[in-house]
Amino acid sequence: MRWPGLLSWQHPLTRWLVLVLLAALGLQLFFVLRIAAMAWWNPASTSFQRSEAWRIVRAQHNLPWRQEWLPYERISVHLKRAVVVSEDDIFAQHEGVQWDAIEKAWVQNSRAQQKAVQGPHQRQAPPKIVGGSTITQQLAKNLLLSGERTWVRKAQEFALTLGLEAMLSKRRILEIYLNSVEWGEGVFGAEAAAQHYFGKSAQHLSEWEAARLAVMLPRPKYFERLPRSGYLAQRTEVIVARMGTARLP
Repeated sequence: MRWPGLLSWQHPLTRWLVLVLLAALGLQLFFVLRIAAMAWWNPASTSFQRSEAWRIVRAQHNLPWRQEWLPYERISVHLKRAVVVSEDDIFAQHEGVQWDAIEKAWVQNSRAQQKAVQGPHQRQAPPKIVGGSTITQQLAKNLLLSGERTWVRKAQEFALTLGLEAMLSKRRILEIYLNSVEWGEGVFGAEAAAQHYFGKSAQHLSEWEAARLAVMLPRPKYFERLPRSGYLAQRTEVIVARMGTARLP
């Protein structure tokens, strides 16, 4: 094979590779500019919200949507503490990633891949890629990425996480997260969640109400359908007891 010919600009493969590289670099520049702008600009929506809006419209032919931006200082300190304790207890200390959680997720993913390879020779769903996500990682994923779980997407999530930590303060990251995270079917952000579940503003949430909202976060639509879940009640009490240990930015 004559490599000099392949490396020539006239070769179609060379032009294709260069265009792919330029497209990848352009996408990364777009992400960097979006993140940098968020230091002053409140994002109107996230990639996850837009995909959810499209799903809801297709399923229901209408769009029941609740979201209202609330500045950081007006969000109940109880909710900030509850979310940090429940989702990412060392949020204020780490640089975007909890390496111990990543190591555990790596082991889990490796085992899932191994089982998939050793399983019976029939069509199987690909193993689900999981990761020990911090608040910053969750924000990176929801803001700019799709919901698929692949190694490529996880790598992009990692790069965006580092970008968020480099260009935004911890306080700003938590503010954007609390105003954009999903809390139910078409319910996004702390203010919408507080109004939806308790009929009050997020700045007036009690410790118990804040803890209950925080416990819902991993599976908000599931717990919205099961408000009397025993797990939800028990876990809420655990979070209330731990909220005093939360370190906020």
